[in-house]
Amino acid sequence: MELTAARTRIRELEKEREILRRAARYKIARSSFYYWRATAEARYSRQAADARLADRIWVVHLESDGTYGVPRITVELRDEGERVNHKRSACVIRSINLAGVRLRHAPGTTIGEPAEAKAPDLLGRDFTAAETNTK
Repeated sequence: MELTAARTRIRELEKEREILRRAARYKIARSSFYYWRATAEARYSRQAADARLADRIWVVHLESDGTYGVPRITVELRDEGERVNHKRSACVIRSINLAGVRLRHAPGTTIGEPAEAKAPDLLGRDFTAAETNTK
């Protein structure tokens, strides 16, 4: 039993040493590797929580017929009791490629009526030129 555990540990150490050798080639600090290894469990739990949140976001989005965006989805999740920040919900929504409906208003432009009379030239200005760039 102890021999199997020792051999497993030796294999793990050999793998780590090989990773560190490759990292040295790319100028990665040893402390960065150990930090990455130490935080692996937290990363995985965060990814799992984000996956669960993504499922709930899909449900809210589908219930709204695909119209809700980040602000409304965040409010709906909070109403259901989920403690979620709008930035986190926005990040998860982007990661699953969802988007709400954007209502755009047509730009208001003034289009003159061609039949209307033009304003009279009270100053009597003359804008005609005999040649280009002479007036």
